Amino acid sequence: MGTIDTELFDIACKRCIGMQKGQMGIGTLGEKTIHAVLKYYYAPNEAYHEIKIGNYVADICIDGEITEVQTRGFHNMRGKLACFLEEHDVTICYPVAHKKWISWVDMETGEITDKRKSPKTGNFYQIFPELYKIKMFLKHPSLHFIIVLLDVEETRYLNGWSHDKKRGSSRMDGIPVAIFDELRIDTREDFAKLIPQDLTEPFTVKEFAKKAKITEHVASPGLNILLEVGAVKRVGKRGRAYLYERVPFSQTNFSTCNNNSHAIP
Repeated sequence: MGTIDTELFDIACKRCIGMQKGQMGIGTLGEKTIHAVLKYYYAPNEAYHEIKIGNYVADICIDGEITEVQTRGFHNMRGKLACFLEEHDVTICYPVAHKKWISWVDMETGEITDKRKSPKTGNFYQIFPELYKIKMFLKHPSLHFIIVLLDVEETRYLNGWSHDKKRGSSRMDGIPVAIFDELRIDTREDFAKLIPQDLTEPFTVKEFAKKAKITEHVASPGLNILLEVGAVKRVGKRGRAYLYERVPFSQTNFSTCNNNSHAIP
């Protein structure tokens, strides 16, 4: 486990879900539940919430340090990041559904099905496609990340394009029920935590994907990111596939590694 506080998380959940009753959303900006819970988890004092900075509003700002909770669509943050990073340290908190139970809402009758557990398990690597969208900021020393794994009860509309209306459906909301783990990326060498420890070198995108238990569609932008920040290097090809190796910290311009951080097994 990382530095999670399950008691504080439970308090944030109860507070936000209670606020939600009788409301269309949570908070002055109409947030969804996961966003609101994480805001209260990382800053219980709401005096630090929704702070105007320049032409933008920061989710959290404490003593000049900004935290943005972003569930998806990192490309939408480019303007904010360009503004905030001029004078502030910025941490992007990215929630990932670790375990998920799904209920479905019939659009015609309003009937809600019993919840069923999804066979998929979320992991830290799911941030890769989002990081690719803000690749131009990743070397900035004032930009940090928290990837937080949550167990979630999700409600979705039966409005998708498939026969059962589930594929391509839209989410009504997700209710966090537990915090499982978090991974903090505070310095550039911390990106090396996103390389599986038992990955044999040199390795291809396909081998990285297999060891990390993710698709090549996720692994490909992931290795592009790790290459960009200097955590890996290309060392040749095997057929048409690039080969990669880890870059020892002594060969980089990274700052001192956080000794309390942990790698992904």
